[in-house]
Amino acid sequence: MTTWRVASDLASVMVPIGIVGAVLAAICAIVAAVAIVRGAEGLSGGAVAVWIVGALTSFTASFANQWMPLIVACSALVAMLVIGGVVRLIVGATADGREARRQAREREPVPSVVKPAPAMQSASTGAIAVVS
Repeated sequence: MTTWRVASDLASVMVPIGIVGAVLAAICAIVAAVAIVRGAEGLSGGAVAVWIVGALTSFTASFANQWMPLIVACSALVAMLVIGGVVRLIVGATADGREARRQAREREPVPSVVKPAPAMQSASTGAIAVVS
């Protein structure tokens, strides 16, 4: 078989894998946006971590010079991160958000003045200190 034939056969497999990777990456980007809006940092970090796998999988379509799955995966993450951040700012700026922050500040204990700790005094017991 010629190199062109092998490349064509592999391209017929790699492009669908790249499309599946782009779809997975787009779904993870949406999950990351929702997590950002809700303030769930762990979930958004996990979604972006899985997005990386989807984006790398979408890169396989470039074997057949199909760059659209990778472009879709990357633009989906950028768009969802921006949208999630903007929506979180809008929600936080509303009256309910201001009220919730005010109540949270009122519930926080007032820090008291802390006296400095006395200087460390070493007592000589004649024993060797063992740290376990």
